[in-house]
Amino acid sequence: MSPRQYPDAVDVVIVGSGPTGAAYARILSERSPAASIALFEVGPTVSDPPGAHVKNIVDPEARARAQRLSEGPAAGQETAASPADMGGRRARPGTYLLPDGFQAPGEDGIPIAAFSSNVGGMGAHWTAACPRPGESERIDFLPDLDELLAEGDRLLGVTVDAFEGAPFAELVRERLAAVVDEGRPADRRVQRMPLAVHRRADGRLVWSGSDVVFGDVTRANPGFRLFDQSLVTRVALEDGEVSGVEVRDLTTGETAHVAARYVVVAADALRTPQLLWASGIRPPALGHTLNDQPQVLFATRIRDAQPQGDAVAADGALSETSGVSWVPFTDAMPFHGQIMQLDTSPVPLPVDDPVVPGSIVGLGLFCAKDLQWDDRVEFSDSEVDGYGMPAMRLHYRLTENDHATLDRARAEIVRLARAVGEPLDEKPFTLPGGASLHYQGTVRMGTADDGTSVCDPDSAVWGVPGLFVAGNGVIPTPTACNPTLTSVGLAVRGARRIARELEGSAA
Repeated sequence: MSPRQYPDAVDVVIVGSGPTGAAYARILSERSPAASIALFEVGPTVSDPPGAHVKNIVDPEARARAQRLSEGPAAGQETAASPADMGGRRARPGTYLLPDGFQAPGEDGIPIAAFSSNVGGMGAHWTAACPRPGESERIDFLPDLDELLAEGDRLLGVTVDAFEGAPFAELVRERLAAVVDEGRPADRRVQRMPLAVHRRADGRLVWSGSDVVFGDVTRANPGFRLFDQSLVTRVALEDGEVSGVEVRDLTTGETAHVAARYVVVAADALRTPQLLWASGIRPPALGHTLNDQPQVLFATRIRDAQPQGDAVAADGALSETSGVSWVPFTDAMPFHGQIMQLDTSPVPLPVDDPVVPGSIVGLGLFCAKDLQWDDRVEFSDSEVDGYGMPAMRLHYRLTENDHATLDRARAEIVRLARAVGEPLDEKPFTLPGGASLHYQGTVRMGTADDGTSVCDPDSAVWGVPGLFVAGNGVIPTPTACNPTLTSVGLAVRGARRIARELEGSAA
C-alpha cells in the first residue's frame, strides 16, 4: 500500500479494485509499463496480499473479521449462514444490503441487492465460478470474444481440475449427463466447472481474488498505486472530456483533485452508474436494463455412496471432498447449473443417519431473465446514501416469461436431483431477488450511440472522451452463467485500447 498522499496527476485513474478494475491495472502494466496509474477503493484492505480472497484466510476469526470489514456502512449486521437463510433480508458474509429503495410499490424489486466495500470488491468473497457464456448469452458483435475470454482465464487463473480427486464427482456428472447431454453440442454438455482456483506446491487450494488478477507485474510496477478507503465522488470534465476525479480520503475527510487522461469506473453494476450520475454524466441508457438472475436451489443425496479415503467434513464449505460440476446454459434450456458436492446436509437429517462426505449434492439453477428498459436503478438529486452519494431506487419486474422460466427451472432441478440421487426435500427453494449478486446491464455496451447503450465495444462511454466503464454492468446480453469471466474479458478489451492510445501518444 502507498502512503496516504494522492498524486496530483496520473495517466489513468481506476475506480474500484474488483476483478475488472484489477484487470485494467494488469493489462496496462503489461502493455504500457511507463503509464502512471492510481486505483481508488472505497473500502479497506482486508486481506494479504491486498485483494486476496477471504477463503484463503485460514484462521476463522480472522476470516470473519475480514468479512465484517467488507460490509461498509452496515458492518455488524446479521448475515445469512446459508443462501436459504436470505429470505429475511439478510446478506451473505462480506456483503451488505441496499437499506431501502430496493422495491417500488407494485413491483418485484430486488430485495437483497447487495454490495461489498473492500480491496478486491466482491472478488474477495465470490464462488470463483468462471463458465463461458453460450448461445444467446454471447455478445455477437465482438468477433474476438473467445480470445478475450481466454485472456480472462489467464488473469483469473481459471482451472477445471482443482477438485479432480473429489469422491463421486465423475458419478455425479455421469448421472447428470445421462439426462442432459442428448442433442447438445460438445461445449454445452455436462462438465467440470471452470474455477478461479489453483493448488499450491504444498497441496493447499488458493482461491483467486483481485490479487491474482493484479499479478506480480502490477505489484512490481512503480507507476501503479492503490489507495484504499478513498471515495471517488465525481469524475471531472473539461470541455466535455475527462480531466480527472475528485476523491475523498475517508480516514481524514479531506478531498483532493487528481488529474488524469483516462478514468475507468469499475465500481459495480449499481455504483458505477451512481458515480456517473453524480458527475452529471447522464446518457439516456444510464441505469436502464438492470438485469439479475433468478435462482433456484435444491439438494439430493447419493444413497449408494461409500466413504472414500480419510475425507473430513468442512462444515459445508468446498473442500477436498467437493466436486463442482456445470450444466451449461442453452437457449432451449435457459438455465445455468452449478452443482456442488457438500460435506453436510442443508436439510436436517436424523442423528443416526451419518453423511458420507461428498454424497450430499447441492444443485443451483440460475435463470436468464427478459431484458426490459424499465428495469433500472434511479438516483436522487436530494437524498444520499451512507457514503454521501446519490441515493438509489430500484425498479424491477419479472415478466410472464420470467415466471414461466422459473417454473421450468423448478421442474428441471427436481429432475436433475432425481437423476443424481434421492431428493432431500419435497420442493426446491427459490431465492429472493438479488441473491445471485450477478447484477448486469446498467452501463451496457452497444454498437452505436443511439441511446440504448452507455459505452462502445471497447467500454468507452459514448460522447465522453477518456471515460471507460467496467464490470458486470457492461454486459448487454441476458445471461444465466456467472458473469465475472465475461466482465474481465471485456475489461481486457478496454484496457488494450487505453494502452494503444497511451503508447501512440508517446511515440
